[in-house]
Amino acid sequence: MIRAAEFSAEGLRLADRWDTLWASQIGHWLLDNGLRIVIAILGAILIVRFINWGAQKVTRRLDRSFTQSDALVRSEASKHRQALASVVSWFVVVLVVVITTVHIVGLLGISIGGLAGPAAVLGGALGFGAQRVVQDLLSGFFLITEKQYGFGDLVELYVQGQTTESRGTVEEVTLRVTKLRSGDGEVITIPNGLIVKAVNLSKDWARAVVDIPVPTSVDLARVNDVLYDVCQQALVDRDLSQLLLDAPSLMGVESIEVDRVNVRMVARSLPGKQFEVGRRLRAKVIAALAKAGVPLVGDSRPVVRTMSSSSSGELKRDGKRDEAKRQEGVDTKPQQVITAEELR
Repeated sequence: MIRAAEFSAEGLRLADRWDTLWASQIGHWLLDNGLRIVIAILGAILIVRFINWGAQKVTRRLDRSFTQSDALVRSEASKHRQALASVVSWFVVVLVVVITTVHIVGLLGISIGGLAGPAAVLGGALGFGAQRVVQDLLSGFFLITEKQYGFGDLVELYVQGQTTESRGTVEEVTLRVTKLRSGDGEVITIPNGLIVKAVNLSKDWARAVVDIPVPTSVDLARVNDVLYDVCQQALVDRDLSQLLLDAPSLMGVESIEVDRVNVRMVARSLPGKQFEVGRRLRAKVIAALAKAGVPLVGDSRPVVRTMSSSSSGELKRDGKRDEAKRQEGVDTKPQQVITAEELR
């Protein structure tokens, strides 16, 4: 009974303290501004989640429309919309966070006007230290508005401070960075402010370039006839014709070297499909030249020469003379001849 009375008295004291807390100034502030802060934070979280959900829904809808259509490549408008959805969602999320932060600062009773001086100093320090971030944001803004490239484009980006370009498929474009997926499956993240040159390999249309090396001894007229037939047959091929915008063109001799002549063939293709078109055309060219009996550079076929009866007799006489010289102790090994090319 005594212990029960003690528990009852302790409960009454806690209830009194609880009532005193809510009746105090702190309690009124928690019920007023504190509740508003909680609602503001929860509202900001819900808004950010809704924005991300909307951006993902737009992206999935664009992907679904592309996969369900008969198109082999994405349209320029679709690529730009997908990149724009990512940028707009990122910008709105940042805006919501800034507005929520300012609102919470006001609810905490901190005068925003009194923060003008420290904010100016802090802004100057951040501006000096975050110049690269500001440059990235401005560069990303112009990349998006000028439609230099979008989601799914195959691009080559020349980055400041690098000797080689970064090539890959654009997976994400924001105001600050561009993410590429390389041919090896690596994800390359490049700040937009470091991009000094952007080469879009899949905008509107592309061109496949095929160089065919043939020996200088072949008949070029015959080679041109064979390659012309390949150009005409490319439009008949069911798989290859879907990737071509028109028939491949034979440009003729592109370069002449010591042991070879390079003949060039070009073909306009759908954006991003130039590499597949080039592979298919090379396979057709090799098969057509082999069928026509035209050798390529590097063919190592044995050369068989016939020998006449007179040459056979001379060879026998030379063999007898060599045998007689060996019996006399005369060296019959052929002398090594040093050419002018070896001397150089």
